[in-house]
This record gives sequence, C-alpha cells and structure tokens, in this order.
Amino acid sequence: MYSFLNDYSEGAHPQVLEALIQSNQEQTVGYGNDDYCQKAKEVILKRINQPSADVHFLVGGTQANLVVISHALRDYQGVIASDEGHINVHETAAVEGTGHKVITKPHQEGKVTVEMIKQILAQHPDEHMVQPKMVYISQTTELGTYYTKQELEDIHAFTKENGLYLFLDGARLGSALVLDDAPSLADIAKNVDVFYIGGTKMGAMFGEAIVILNDELKENFRYQLKHKGAMLAKGRLLGIQFYTLLKDHLYEDIGRHENQMADYIREAFKAKGYPLYLPSKTNQVFVDLPLDVLAQIEEHYLVTHIQPLDNQQMRVRLVTSWATPKVEVEKFVEFIKQL
Repeated sequence: MYSFLNDYSEGAHPQVLEALIQSNQEQTVGYGNDDYCQKAKEVILKRINQPSADVHFLVGGTQANLVVISHALRDYQGVIASDEGHINVHETAAVEGTGHKVITKPHQEGKVTVEMIKQILAQHPDEHMVQPKMVYISQTTELGTYYTKQELEDIHAFTKENGLYLFLDGARLGSALVLDDAPSLADIAKNVDVFYIGGTKMGAMFGEAIVILNDELKENFRYQLKHKGAMLAKGRLLGIQFYTLLKDHLYEDIGRHENQMADYIREAFKAKGYPLYLPSKTNQVFVDLPLDVLAQIEEHYLVTHIQPLDNQQMRVRLVTSWATPKVEVEKFVEFIKQL
C-alpha cells in the first residue's frame, strides 16, 4: 500500500541525510552552541532580514508550541486559537498542561480572523476570567488553507493595537512560502512576535527553528528550553538540517513539489465529481467520498478519516510531501479515473 497519511512518513530529504552523514564523525560542542547551528542561524537571519532576532532549534512542533506559549504568558493568561488549531485538537492539552487556557472560536476556513479575536476579547473583559494575551495561527492551517500577506498584516495590526502577542506555527511553512499571495519569510518576521520554521514536515529528519522577534520574549528563553526538556544535547543535528534546507532554496523546492503533487490529486477528484471540503493550494487534500468509493481506495492506499458526514459519506485527508514520487501520484490519478 502507498501512504498518503502524512508528510513525515519517510526519513529525511537525501540532501539533508547526506549532510548528516558527512558530518557524523565530527566533534562539536553541545546544546546548540556549535558552528553548524551558528551557520543555520546566520542563514535564517539573512533570509528574514532581521539581524537582531533570536533563533533556537527544537526537536518537534508540540514541544515548540508549549515552550513558546508557556514562556510568553503569565499564569492567568491564555492564548486565542481557531477551534481547528493544532494546540487545541492535536497536542493532548500540552499547552493547557502548562496552565494556559486555549480560547477558541469556530474557524473560518481553518483560520483565525480579526473579528474572532474581537469577539473573544469582548467576552473576557476583566480579572474574573482568563486574560487573552496571545494569538496563535498556523501557516499552513490544519485544513490546508493559508494566510495571505494581507490577512497576516491585518491580524498583526490588530494584535499590536490591543497588546497581544502574535505567534505563527510554521510546521508546514514551506508549502505556503511558494504561493504568490502568501507572506515571505521576511514578511512574516515583520508581522509576528515569534514564529517557527518547520522541519519535521518539510524534509528534515526532525526539528523546528523558533525565531523570536519581540525583545520581551527573548530574555531567559534558553532557561525555558532546558526547564521544559527541549534543549537537545546533540544540537548540531538540528543546525546541520536547517542549514541544508535554507542555505539555498531546497525548503521552497520541497513546498513547490508537494503542492504540485497535491494539485494533481485535487484535480482528479474534482474531475470525477467528488467535492473538496475547502479550496486549497497546499499539500493537504480534503475530499468527501462515498463509503463504497473509499473502500476501493483503501484496498491500495492509506488515507486519514476526518469525519463521517452521514451513513453514506466520509471526509478524508490525503497528504503529499517531499518524498511523494510523481509516478505514484500518476498511478493514483489513474486509479481515481477508474473508480
């Protein structure tokens, strides 16, 4: 069976793996203080055009989210998110386990909007309830949609005006960076307080790169990393990977490839008359399928069940990645045509 379950089924992009192999016998200092991490930081700072930003490398996305949020917020403060946000539905209350409520509203195509933030602020007017202090968004969203540059600028302007931190989860950031109306890395850096560049779902063996822009959040962050068990002794393994992904344009090449593979699948379902859940240009495909059709697909392919729509239909997700071969997608497209 071929798997469309996720974008981290395989190991690492060959260029990343080769870089790890070539450096394997080298001796370096630990905890992210090595030359490879420094080189990766320099590349990131150059690409975001923010030389004073802080960069920290962590192993995974849930870890990055809980460390950033718990570091930024006081005990009585909470974080605003879409009800589909990763911190709300896919992290086993990791953020809330640190003592910070995740405050949600129903999503707008998977996204947080200015109006949603306004409503939540109005519902939390005083000290008798959690104080909203941060807004959490992800690029791309859990539903494969993305924030345009204008949408990000609008949210940032509102959060800044209202004294809120804006945090962007970039687990699948490369999938959005290659879209014409999406913000670039430099645009993101100008319009958030903190974000991270995803590696685990973007061709790395593992890893995320946290970028802190707001000076208020920089102080003692490494203490928080260690306190939360997020400081990797062999930190150079993260620096090597991010340097390889970002020194040229491998990161964007991966995003472009996975989006194109997903486009082929989307078009095949549309041509066959099966409705897509939301319009998307990224590497996640959500489609509503009759159960008998889904049964045929699952004889040969692995997909994720999202939710039953009725007794006859199921919403499913298919995900492409750096490792999705065009030949496998072409086979799948032909299979769809024959359903």
